[in-house]
Amino acid sequence: MATTDILERLYTLIEERRKGNPETSYIAKRLQQGTAKIAQKVGEEAVEAVIAAMQKDKKELVAESADMIFHWLMLLADGGVSLSDVMKELERREGISGLDEKANRKMRRKEDK
Repeated sequence: MATTDILERLYTLIEERRKGNPETSYIAKRLQQGTAKIAQKVGEEAVEAVIAAMQKDKKELVAESADMIFHWLMLLADGGVSLSDVMKELERREGISGLDEKANRKMRRKEDK
């Protein structure tokens, strides 16, 4: 099974539950709360993953990373960004030095102003 398979299934589930009942669906509830609340959850889960990593707690790092990715997928869906869009961007960056990519982004931002 490809790693992206589970991500795609989760993203599809999030899209399907978007219109669900917020009283019975965690996903519907979060999406109804809006972007700020979803983004806050992503941040909370990221911090918890960082803490687990700093404590060298692999089991907790796995669990918190899964939580973070799940909420990140909700943030993508909320923003109208497909998982495919993110995968294409990662593919575009493949083989490019991280330092070069960062410099290119800074140049593009200056050009956009």
